[in-house]
Amino acid sequence: MSKESGKRYEDLACEYLKENGYRIIARNVAYRFGEIDIVALEGKILVFVEVKGGSSLVLPRYRVDERKIRRLELAAQRYILTEEPKFEEARLDVIEILESGAVNHFRSVGRW
Repeated sequence: MSKESGKRYEDLACEYLKENGYRIIARNVAYRFGEIDIVALEGKILVFVEVKGGSSLVLPRYRVDERKIRRLELAAQRYILTEEPKFEEARLDVIEILESGAVNHFRSVGRW
């Protein structure tokens, strides 16, 4: 996926999140071991979002494997330690954008 199409999918995911009551806090937060596409608040829940999109024989969501989830969890932990956001709980979500434009939101895909 090109950088431009990745940004387009992230823009669509942000629109979806805002329409559903989330507040976007940060985008493309990068650490040496991983990047968080979107950090958002849903009420008092801090949500780290991985965005996958595109068209292929494999649905985009299946490109988020255990290794990727672990790297996202490490990046999320670093974000919490360095940014000290105010929240009551945290979770890791995946948003899948299909070629048709359909958005699928998978909540709590991580281990915490």
